[in-house]
Amino acid sequence: MLVTASIVSDDRWMELQQMRYVVAVAETGSFTRAAERCFVVQSALSHQVAALERELGVRLFARTSRRVEITAAGETFLASARLALGAAERAAVDAAAAAGQVRGTLRLGVIPTVTALDVPATLRAFRSAHPQVAVSLRVAASDALVTAVRAGELDVAVLGLPADVPPSGVRHRELARERLVAVVGAGHALAGRVRVDLAALADETFADFPAGSPGRAQSDRAFTAAGLRREVAFEAPTTDLLLGLVREGLAVVMLPERVVAGAEGVVVLRVSRGPSRVQHLAWSDLNPSPAALAFVDLVGDASGPAAVSPAAPP
Repeated sequence: MLVTASIVSDDRWMELQQMRYVVAVAETGSFTRAAERCFVVQSALSHQVAALERELGVRLFARTSRRVEITAAGETFLASARLALGAAERAAVDAAAAAGQVRGTLRLGVIPTVTALDVPATLRAFRSAHPQVAVSLRVAASDALVTAVRAGELDVAVLGLPADVPPSGVRHRELARERLVAVVGAGHALAGRVRVDLAALADETFADFPAGSPGRAQSDRAFTAAGLRREVAFEAPTTDLLLGLVREGLAVVMLPERVVAGAEGVVVLRVSRGPSRVQHLAWSDLNPSPAALAFVDLVGDASGPAAVSPAAPP
């Protein structure tokens, strides 16, 4: 939703549209590309930026025929301009919400191994219920997602964390609990088994998510709790690559069973004393947007009431 307004300072008027133009030039590094983004002709955008510079008495951009660079004054102005634009947009969104209309943007983050939600179907239902909300989607690890929610860069996120590590500094709702399974190649010596104890896997060569990530922590914590050590020879950020290593007989991996469903050339083994994870829906506990609250409501409260965890880092 576009908000058009002015801010007065020292008897001079500063248009929010001028701020939008400055932000667009700074982000694109070009008056031409900024004009395309803002759906105006370049001459009009350049004129408005120049007029703002005259009002402020400073140069926001250093220009040549080939380059555009933001000045130190421009960098300072840019930070405040973004805050002002965000506040103006939020004011319009909140006013619409008070009238029963959900507008604005929903910025959703999900882990690569999300299974608690059918993300495409959920987004389709959300867009059908709230057609005036623009939706963006980011896929990342849980630690990056929860940090983005706390920083206000994402509105809602689906996380996957070890069972004894709840999200921190955000409001959250448990979506699902699940055990991880061991995944071995079809020719592996354990491929004929249905279940193994965690100790039977300790001497295997493992592939896993990068060290320090919540996806890796789920298995690391299980082996530590059982008093076992394991070798992780291969680290990869995606399940496709992890399963490829398993398929080639190079490693064993532990993943949620639904993530592995349908994968060819691998065998799934249930694991006694094995890792588990909890998937959470997380959103800001400070000032969630109407779109964020609408998404949380749509997902539903099947797992019980929401909770607020301490603000310490995860």
